Amino acid sequence: MIEENAADRLDGAPHPRERQVLIGHAEAERQLLDAYRGPRMHHAWLIGGPEGIGKATLAYRFARFVLANPVPAAVPAGMADLAVAADHPAARRIVAGSHPDLLALRRIAEAGKDKIPQDISVGAMREIVRFFGSTAGEGGWRICIVDAADDLNRSSANALLKLLEEPPPRSLFLILAHMPGRLLPTIRSRCRTLPLLPLSEEEIAAGLQTFDDIRVPSDEAGRIAALADGSLRRALEIAEGGQESFAGEVTRLLDGLPSPDPLAVHALGDKLARRDDGLFELFLRLVFAHLHRQVAAAAGEGPRRLAPHAEVWEKVEATAAQVRTFNLERKPFVFQVFGWLAEAGRRRA
Repeated sequence: MIEENAADRLDGAPHPRERQVLIGHAEAERQLLDAYRGPRMHHAWLIGGPEGIGKATLAYRFARFVLANPVPAAVPAGMADLAVAADHPAARRIVAGSHPDLLALRRIAEAGKDKIPQDISVGAMREIVRFFGSTAGEGGWRICIVDAADDLNRSSANALLKLLEEPPPRSLFLILAHMPGRLLPTIRSRCRTLPLLPLSEEEIAAGLQTFDDIRVPSDEAGRIAALADGSLRRALEIAEGGQESFAGEVTRLLDGLPSPDPLAVHALGDKLARRDDGLFELFLRLVFAHLHRQVAAAAGEGPRRLAPHAEVWEKVEATAAQVRTFNLERKPFVFQVFGWLAEAGRRRA
């Protein structure tokens, strides 16, 4: 069962389960294929990397391949990727969201409700327990995609950990995480880690041409790709919402840290004060992408160098949730964010 009213569903773009094209990540795809054909397939994979770079597309591509080829030993040695024909029965059922052996765990609104919860609750984990407690519908693998583990609260994370510690036979967990380092160490230790890198500008520009309902001239695609910070999803948001200019303003301010132009920050706050939800979410994605880069750059420098931006990540995440929930003013939030970022930059310098 795969629901449509998920937290991160992008209007106008196909669901990752519908995508036949994988942009980039050829090496990660090869690793999954080699592992599946190998003598012992790991039951849990932690697929990590920034938001919007193709983690979910890769996970569904692998799930589709496994369900279409349930016997690893029967996979031809000459097969070079995880492609499955769109008219294969397993592929059709996955697109329809009706494959009995695939479960996607995400933040979704409850039946009859519009509000999407802030996290994946322990109650939602009961569905996984039921799923793995039954026999595989087609006698093969049972696959769970967790999208994303960043949304687990402590209780649901511990519930997932119990399943990973004692996995049912022929079970496969594909766990997506935007910030894998923030997950429970015990969860990370029970997974094989598969880190994905941000896409290149060339890959993003090419990727924009692979969507049937989106038409972006090649010169415009190049400009959008330069603003997308390695994320095809972000490029789609900019292209669909006509947000190229806004994204450029935010990017220039982030590049100017720890001393951004105060007048430009005021101007940005004025734009976000207009209650445009699309711009607000794009602003957050660009800020989190900046923080991801800073955290990744400091990862090898020790905890003291890592802490300032990790702390800002938590502050932005928590305060943004309050802004959404209580419909708070957005301009003061913009000032807060740039104040936190500037201070973190000075502390790290």
